[in-house]
Amino acid sequence: MTTSVRTGRFSAQRRFDYRRLVTVFDSYVQTGRVDLAVRGRGGGGPRPVGGDFVALDATWEAEMGRRGLAPATREAYGRVARSYLVFLERRGIAVLDGADGASVLAFLESLLDRWARSSLFWVVSNFRPFLKFTGRADLVNALNLAGVKRFHAIVPLLGDADEELVVRACASGVVSARDAAITLLALTTGLRACDIVALRIGDVDWRGHTIGIVQQKTGNPLTLPLPALLLGKLASYVLDERPSSGDDHLFLRMKAPHTRLNDHATVHRVTVETFRKAGVAEAKAGTRLLRHNAASRLLAAAVPLPTIAAVLGHASEESTNLYMSVDRRRLLDCVLPVPEAVRS
Repeated sequence: MTTSVRTGRFSAQRRFDYRRLVTVFDSYVQTGRVDLAVRGRGGGGPRPVGGDFVALDATWEAEMGRRGLAPATREAYGRVARSYLVFLERRGIAVLDGADGASVLAFLESLLDRWARSSLFWVVSNFRPFLKFTGRADLVNALNLAGVKRFHAIVPLLGDADEELVVRACASGVVSARDAAITLLALTTGLRACDIVALRIGDVDWRGHTIGIVQQKTGNPLTLPLPALLLGKLASYVLDERPSSGDDHLFLRMKAPHTRLNDHATVHRVTVETFRKAGVAEAKAGTRLLRHNAASRLLAAAVPLPTIAAVLGHASEESTNLYMSVDRRRLLDCVLPVPEAVRS
């Protein structure tokens, strides 16, 4: 069922189609209705089954909603909290009172099978709010005791030649107008994937050549200029490619149901495919790379850090300082000369 008739090899698309068909059949058998709802990949991760933990998870979800957290933040916080509760259940613990600090450390250790150690900082960051919510200071202290530090790598950049290949592919029609517009948005503006997914047709000022949004992560308003090529691809998509739909989101699924893009993973797949068709094989073509690239270009053009922070939607200018690590020319200006005595 998952082998391509054309190549005789495994086909990821056929596997996806097969699983989708099974889901539709299952929904009809179980409910008597055909469920065509679009589901996010991953489904939010494993969920606890015990009554106490299910109730705790629901209470935490309600609390995050009360705090007005962004959907992406709620998903990240909820996923790691549920993973911890499932971890406890697998160890025979059915209530939170049965957990101790050692369980927190063991949980983090268990994640190393599928997480890079340098990425554990994000798990800890998303885990801490839940533990504080439970009122268990001992669990919070155990999390702090783990001593997980943030990994500050030098941000990757897209080479000039590779960037030219991507822009040329977007301009020449090698990829669809939708995929070209999404890639150029990420490449030239540094927009987060969640902001690209949330864009609506009314956000585009066609006469003013700008796009205005309220950022999903920070809630801050942002207006950005649209280069001519990007604006042209957006117009081509809206006029010629975009499916007829009552959904006013700018970018829609190409296949029915024609609703908004599901999540950031969709944007990632679009940019990866665009890079592949452009002949750029080495770069990890996610929106993170493109966001870093846009920021570094602005920095190289001597745009002030507060302006870059505003464009990227950083709540603090400190977050933008990371991009100074790739400004090699200005970093060299900071190097002190080696004293003559040391040279000899």
